Amino acid sequence: MSDDRDCMAVWHGRVAFDEAVDLQMRICALKKEGFPADVLLLLEHPPTITLGRNATAAHLLAAGDELRRRGVGVSHVDRGGDITFHGPGQLVGYPILSLRPGERDVHRYMRNMEESLIRLLEQYGIRSGRDPKFTGVWTSGGKIAAMGVHLSRWITRHGFALNVTTDLSYYGLIVPCGIVGRSVTSMQAELSRAVALEEAAEKYLPAFSSVFGRRVIRTEPSELLEALDAWEAGKNAAARPESSAAPAP
Repeated sequence: MSDDRDCMAVWHGRVAFDEAVDLQMRICALKKEGFPADVLLLLEHPPTITLGRNATAAHLLAAGDELRRRGVGVSHVDRGGDITFHGPGQLVGYPILSLRPGERDVHRYMRNMEESLIRLLEQYGIRSGRDPKFTGVWTSGGKIAAMGVHLSRWITRHGFALNVTTDLSYYGLIVPCGIVGRSVTSMQAELSRAVALEEAAEKYLPAFSSVFGRRVIRTEPSELLEALDAWEAGKNAAARPESSAAPAP
């Protein structure tokens, strides 16, 4: 792929948090070396509490024994933001994009991410918007999507977490995003019915495409890995010096 508008969109299902971080890091590193396509990873995680660069230890309310009893892992990450929860029933999106010169504005990037989720929720009849004091997407019932990103050489990592059918009781283990006195909600709570996670992921693609100006190419996880392996193998082969021909006898 040579068009800088191409974005490989991958529905990955449930992926361990650290495994997803490793995949993001690999894609980001290859993009810095010239891998041409952007990538949007869509997935869910097993129960995991993550602490961003600005996290406060006091915002983790549960002791280790309680976390182990509930099967919740804890990870420190290099995204912005405070503390948040990832878990089953939550649509997590990791856009790994090379921001073009006209896109290189972190504030604009965050607002675009919010806008893409607002447009997704509109498809379900859920009214949502922004809070001028806090990043993320909000409804009258509370915060429905959290965001935290990392940029290096204008390549993005991390992204958003949208509560679809998330068990909201997990948020009692933390002060969500470090915001005291504000509730969290989910699409299921707003609609009083369940929404299939893969359906929400599919409906997100046109919203993402229109907001970020990317041409979405639906890609299987195996196809993504094959593309990364092939590009890396080609790069390594090109870097090797040609062997000298043996002299004729």
